Amino acid sequence: MDFRRQMTFWVAALVVFVAVLWLLHDILLPFVVGMAIAYLLDPLAKRLQKLGIGRITATLIIVASFLLVFVVLILLIVPVLAGQLWALIGKLPEYVTRLQAMMADPSQPWLRKIVGEGLAEANSSVGNLVAQGAGWITTFLKSLWSGGQALVSIFSLVIVTPVVAFYLLYDWDHMIKTVDHWVPVHHRDTVRALAREIDVALSGFVRGQSAVCLILGVYYTIGLTVTGLNFGLLIGMASGLLTFIPYVGSMTGLVIGASVALAQFWPNATPVLVVVGVFLVGQFLEGYVLSPRLVGRSIGLHPVWLIFALFAFGYLFGFVGLLIAVPLSAALGVLARFALRQYLASPFYSGIPEADADDGAARGRKHS
Repeated sequence: MDFRRQMTFWVAALVVFVAVLWLLHDILLPFVVGMAIAYLLDPLAKRLQKLGIGRITATLIIVASFLLVFVVLILLIVPVLAGQLWALIGKLPEYVTRLQAMMADPSQPWLRKIVGEGLAEANSSVGNLVAQGAGWITTFLKSLWSGGQALVSIFSLVIVTPVVAFYLLYDWDHMIKTVDHWVPVHHRDTVRALAREIDVALSGFVRGQSAVCLILGVYYTIGLTVTGLNFGLLIGMASGLLTFIPYVGSMTGLVIGASVALAQFWPNATPVLVVVGVFLVGQFLEGYVLSPRLVGRSIGLHPVWLIFALFAFGYLFGFVGLLIAVPLSAALGVLARFALRQYLASPFYSGIPEADADDGAARGRKHS
């Protein structure tokens, strides 16, 4: 009966959490971002405290420095990225037409075999479709930027997020102690162990993968820009950002970068091969150097599970769902492994009644 009551309580709590998240996801963005910033910067605040700096002073220094760096990056990079994005959208129909002309060229039969006969012959229809799609995307982005909801979201991110991050970072240890005090005493050790395991998985992935994204983003940007690829800054930074989803960022960047390189450089194959080589080297660095050292292999977040969580939470809760997908998938993974361990140690799995198992264990300890 106690187990049933616990299951009923946790299922009800999960239902309430999902319902509240679904109802309020339109206004949760600055709070979720602020909480993520506070979680990521809490270790730095603790290090400053060890140096003799008070918590509130350390919090002010960290938040102010973070905002300064963020604003400088936004002012320097966003205008360039926006210009390259508009230019890429405008060039997209031309690039698609070139690629289709290459695929229809009888002197390039190998390319036709790779991409298929149907795509090579769908010249005008696909080109027109891409042109219409590019125009629709441009109109949509302009309307989104000029819409009141977008302005409110930007205002909330700029104004509310730093305030939320400051207060959460300042009160982080106090909040953890308060939540720990709410846990039933006889379950406290188990909950603490699970919380530590969740924290190890989450911090190991988020902080490590963020470092991987930053390093690969800089590498892709420099490598593609040096090769002379059009929109190298945009493609490189997008590839680095998408690397947060293992294997997805590098593969997406490879497809887009190779397509742009073919449309731009062909029939000169050397720069096309150099662009492909940049991404292949990046994948090697990600898989064999950066991820093993910075992320580790024991965090318990399988790439397939992570991709599914991002798609599922993004579909259900929008952009807020994308932000909470990683922490929730890490927590659910830890809880699932804990439930599996409990099941494997249960009499239901072993077929031995609990009393008999306890007697056998006691007799074994007595004989030993």
